[in-house]
Amino acid sequence: MKVHIIEREQTIPRPLGEVFPFFSDARNLERITPDFLRFEILTPGEIRMAPGTTIDYRIRILGVPRRWRTVIEVYEPPRRFVDVQERGPYAHWRHLHEFDEAGGMTRMRDRVEYAMPFGIAGAAARALFVGRMLERIFEHRRERIGEIFPPPILFDTARLSGLDP
Repeated sequence: MKVHIIEREQTIPRPLGEVFPFFSDARNLERITPDFLRFEILTPGEIRMAPGTTIDYRIRILGVPRRWRTVIEVYEPPRRFVDVQERGPYAHWRHLHEFDEAGGMTRMRDRVEYAMPFGIAGAAARALFVGRMLERIFEHRRERIGEIFPPPILFDTARLSGLDP
């Protein structure tokens, strides 16, 4: 089984105390997942993040619905959490989410380890579309995160009050 790795890093212009709770709320996955996957969380009610928490989803890959279950393997707020696939489209999936605060901003790092099922057929699927699909998903996430957490607007308070500096 060949394991592939995707790593991404993004600086979010908000403090860690605001960013980590957003990403550790599984319901927010729907906000940052591209529409073409038709992502839907199937787990009813509130999802409390903790080691052992399971989350059930439905996605569409090339229009075909697939069930996916992940388990939270590590949960160390506000620094990291890891979800691993228990059931789903990959032979192996492990997603590490890491967060660090730097100057009032948050640096977020993702590391995904994944392996394709079905031997040569899975390798061909990765070469033909899975690798590009995962790139599109991460690019979409980067854009949506930028919209959800835009840089704060800084005002010149002296000008707003009518005073000359």
